[in-house]
Amino acid sequence: MHQNEDSYTHDYVRIDGQRLHCVIAGEGKPVLLIPGWPQTWYAWRHVMAALAANGYQAIAIDPPGSGHSERPAGGYDTGAVAATLHRAMLALGHAQYDVVGHDIGMWVGYALASDFPQAVTKLALTEAVIPGLAPAPPIFVAPSDNIFLWHFMFNQVLDLPEMLTAGKEREYIRFILDRWSYRRDKVAVDVYADAYATPGALRAGFAYYRAIPETIRQNLERAKKSLAMPVLAIGADHATNDAPLLTMQGKADILKGAIVAECGHFIMEEQPEAFIAHLLPFLAGDAA
Repeated sequence: MHQNEDSYTHDYVRIDGQRLHCVIAGEGKPVLLIPGWPQTWYAWRHVMAALAANGYQAIAIDPPGSGHSERPAGGYDTGAVAATLHRAMLALGHAQYDVVGHDIGMWVGYALASDFPQAVTKLALTEAVIPGLAPAPPIFVAPSDNIFLWHFMFNQVLDLPEMLTAGKEREYIRFILDRWSYRRDKVAVDVYADAYATPGALRAGFAYYRAIPETIRQNLERAKKSLAMPVLAIGADHATNDAPLLTMQGKADILKGAIVAECGHFIMEEQPEAFIAHLLPFLAGDAA
C-alpha cells in the first residue's frame, strides 16, 4: 500500500488569482480527494497509492486555506469551495470525475455533487454529518459525544479562538488529533500540527465553521433534489458510526453504507486497507 513520494506530482492551479495545491498519482479515471479539518492532502497518501495501482488518477487537493493552498479572506461556504475545486479540476483537464470527501471534505463533496451533477460521476463520503441535512446535535451530551461536538461552537466564535490558540496552534491541533483518533500512531499528527501552525491556517480553518450558517442555507435548497449518481457513505465505529449514512438517506437515489471497525475519525490513515476495500469496489461498480 506504500507509494514512494517521488511518484507523486505536485501541481498548482490558479483560480481567480488564488493558488491551489494538488498532488497527483497514477493515470486513468480521475478521482478528486478532499480532506477535512484539521488535515491536508497528506491524509490521502495510502488511498492515492491504492487508486494509482488500480488504474485511477488520484488527485488530492489542499482546499482553500489549507496546506500549501492560499488562505483567502472569504469564500469558505461549501458552495464557494465546491465551485473553486470544480474549476481546479477543469484546469487540470477533467470535466468528469469521481469525488471522495472526508470530514469537511464530505460537506464540500456533497455540494460539488449537487451543484455540478454533470461533473461528479460517483460520490464517496466519510466521517461527518452535513450541516443542513443532519439535525443539529443537542448541547447537553455525554463527554464521549461532546469531544466530537464542542469545537463546532468554539470554532465559530469570532476572534476568541485565534487569541486563545496564538502560539499554541500545534497544541490545539494535537489535542484534536489525539482525541478523535483511535489508532493514534497511524495518524500523521506532526504533519498537520506543523501545517496549521503556519500564518493564517487556523483562521482559515475556523472560517469553514463560521460559514456554517450560509452552508446550511444552501443545503436546505440542495436537499430538495436527490443526487442521481451513486453515493457511498462510510463511518468509523469509534467516531461517526452510521451517521454519514443516516445523513444521506433520502438525499441520494443510489446509496450504500459501510462502517469500518476498530477505527477513529481519521479513517483513511487509521484503517486504510479497510477503507480502500469499500472504496475500490464502489468506484469500479456499475453505476446502476
